[in-house]
Amino acid sequence: MTLEEFIEQVKDHEQNNISVDFDGVIHDHKGVGDGTIAGDILPGAKDALKKLAEQYRIIIFTAKAKPDRPLVNGKNGIELVWEWLEKHDVAKYIDSITSEKPRAVCYIDDKAIRFESWEQTLADINQMYVDTGKNSA
Repeated sequence: MTLEEFIEQVKDHEQNNISVDFDGVIHDHKGVGDGTIAGDILPGAKDALKKLAEQYRIIIFTAKAKPDRPLVNGKNGIELVWEWLEKHDVAKYIDSITSEKPRAVCYIDDKAIRFESWEQTLADINQMYVDTGKNSA
């Protein structure tokens, strides 16, 4: 691949991909702690994914897809997530699943802090800790 081809690929991904976290955004993150994916789809997730898929490629990012994650019932994390997506009739809206941050127009994540400045970021983190009772940053 030439440098020019690579640059075009990056531009395409940054204009046409939306990256969506799995747990806490699509999946309610409920489970039994054994690596299985037992929770339900969050309200509104199916309709939102359908709408986004009309205009973007949707890439799910999740720690469940890490290659060092142990197999569960003979399946890796990516296989388990695809199985869950099929069960909830949303796999047809998803292009891929990864454990790495993909190039994308935006990232939808329940644990994200929108970066505007370090001062604001530290204030946001401190506010999160105040709200949850954890130590401040």
